[in-house]
Amino acid sequence: MVVVFIITTNNPEKVYNAMRLANVAVSKGDEVNVFMLGEAVLFEQIKDERFNVMEQINQYKGNMYV
Repeated sequence: MVVVFIITTNNPEKVYNAMRLANVAVSKGDEVNVFMLGEAVLFEQIKDERFNVMEQINQYKGNMYV
């Protein structure tokens, strides 16, 4: 299955959960594409103790477009 995620926020919880779901889909064998638009292009600046966004992004093995 082909899955597309469009992330447009820099809200730590929302980006973290979207990337976590993208990682699960990749691990199940799906073709996953993530598009970072708007505020989401600043994902490297997201800092939150509860939601380690960069950990999820670094684990991601699909296609990412920023």
